[in-house]
Amino acid sequence: MMTADLHTLTGAYALHALEPEERAEFEQHLQVCPACTQEVRELVATAGRLALAVTVTPPPALKQEVLRRIATERQEAPLLPQQHRGGGGGARGGRALSRFALAACLAAAVGLGGVAVWQHQEAGDARNSAAQSQQQARALAAVLAAPDAKITTGKLKDGANGTVVVSHTRNRAAFLTSGLPKPPSGKVYQLWFNDNGTMRSAGLLNPSSSSESVLMAGAVNSAAGMGITVEPAGGSKAPTTAPLALMNFPA
Repeated sequence: MMTADLHTLTGAYALHALEPEERAEFEQHLQVCPACTQEVRELVATAGRLALAVTVTPPPALKQEVLRRIATERQEAPLLPQQHRGGGGGARGGRALSRFALAACLAAAVGLGGVAVWQHQEAGDARNSAAQSQQQARALAAVLAAPDAKITTGKLKDGANGTVVVSHTRNRAAFLTSGLPKPPSGKVYQLWFNDNGTMRSAGLLNPSSSSESVLMAGAVNSAAGMGITVEPAGGSKAPTTAPLALMNFPA
């Protein structure tokens, strides 16, 4: 392939759309073409950010639960005009109504207070989760866009692709995958750093997602590469199956 043609393959390379022979030839081209290397880095970073932009669909049972609660929730009693009667009956009735209203207000205050506490806790948990997600997203984007970021791609299984992006200045690595089939029931994909033959856990992939961009857990340090295996749910301390792929980090 002519060099002029190779310059046009940055997008296809970033999206794992090249044939093995084309990919190998293009990776050789990247070693001598800073412009294409920069463009691939930017395209991979953009793909990673797009992969983070997901929507959350409410559970199907939510609508039925809301309708059920509407049908069973007690409504407020209608307000009746106060009847004035002679003697002390009116005063006694007023005091009895006041005591009843006070008890109802106290009960409502206690109940609403419990709901408020629950809502505050739920909101706090949601804020913490959102803050952690944003922090992870920023750290992932920083690795993908790092000036010294280097990229290696490989095949996983059943036509799936994997890309690892390493930034030694940040001492972190990111892993992007597409087309990865769901693991067997009760299993999960686990990432590993390859420390000169010793595998160190680098986190888990979402078993329900076929395409994902994740910041690998832990520092790169002296790791020479990474691997991915199928492990029991929750992960393992060391690989228990043969790796689906082993990828060396770019020098």
